[in-house]
Amino acid sequence: MSPLNRFTSLLTFCLPLLLPACQRQEANRQDQAAPPVASASNPAPVAAQASKEFNPRLLRRFAPVRASIDSPEYPMTEERIALGRMLYFEKRISLNQDLSCNSCHQLDAYGVDGEATSPGDKGQRGGRNSPTVYHAAGYFTQFWDGRAADVEQQAKGPILNPIEMAMPSAEAVVARLKAIPGYREVFSKAFPGTPDPITYNAVGIAIGAFERRLVTPSRWDQYLTGSKGALKDDELEGLKVFTNVGCMVCHTGEFLGGTSYQRVGAVEPWPNQDDQGRASVTKSPSDRMMFKVPTLRNIAKTAPYFHDGSAKTLDQAVRMMGKHQLGLELSDPEVTAIVAWLGALTGELPKAYIAAPTLPGVAPTKGPT
Repeated sequence: MSPLNRFTSLLTFCLPLLLPACQRQEANRQDQAAPPVASASNPAPVAAQASKEFNPRLLRRFAPVRASIDSPEYPMTEERIALGRMLYFEKRISLNQDLSCNSCHQLDAYGVDGEATSPGDKGQRGGRNSPTVYHAAGYFTQFWDGRAADVEQQAKGPILNPIEMAMPSAEAVVARLKAIPGYREVFSKAFPGTPDPITYNAVGIAIGAFERRLVTPSRWDQYLTGSKGALKDDELEGLKVFTNVGCMVCHTGEFLGGTSYQRVGAVEPWPNQDDQGRASVTKSPSDRMMFKVPTLRNIAKTAPYFHDGSAKTLDQAVRMMGKHQLGLELSDPEVTAIVAWLGALTGELPKAYIAAPTLPGVAPTKGPT
């Protein structure tokens, strides 16, 4: 692809995102970070990027993470959260009673399983990487292709997916739960005043309530709230490079992602064209290779990367984004700087909150005598 074609493709990619900002007041327009005019054959050198002063007003494009991502539609109570925690770890609502939400989204491993694609029922594997569940409740849509509106809907999908937890129907899930001593009492507390509280919709609402507090504040949040010493010099340099080369066009806001769809391979075609992304849902040719932009929070802990799990390391992922999304061959110092800053996005796991609960109908594990 010629430099002119790369620039045209990059302009087409960025323009829809930049136009709303152009309609704002002049002061707000000055806060935008426009991607550099560069290409794979003429990359912007790290020296030029490093020489630019970081504009602190760009921090307005980000936000510290909330302690709880509440939903106006689904009231969160401690009883619902407690039930959701149980169901998140509940293997008996999978066909062979050997898989739970935590099997693919391991809470003590930053919400992933470290696999390119996750093993499901009888070892079957799907075609997409299992993304982290941390902060997912704050995204504008769920799944890589956006086929679920919120985590309450998303939670019900894998249980019935024939190559994941493989339950044959919602009714079969409800029957399993009703057959387990103790669950009726827990559901009744979570959904008081309901004659028949154990429903499949209640399963999704409860798991969603639990997931809405899966947040991991990090040193990045301390920096955003005024603690300028929270980031090291190399991390600040990485932030500067990250914004100067144009990464923040897509990775912005509270979650540094999760707010839009973008075409993977916007400048250079993506190597793996087997999965056509959102087009599989909408059937629209314009949605080919469109995927939800993933979060960058905890990114240093959630390899492998991308919808196809094709990048094994964070260095490789950064280089691929530079090449395929921006048309840039990022230099080694640029990559090192960006990776250093991304490491500052690693938060602290809420160990007490994610501890595996004792499930109804299961004898508590005996401690040491």
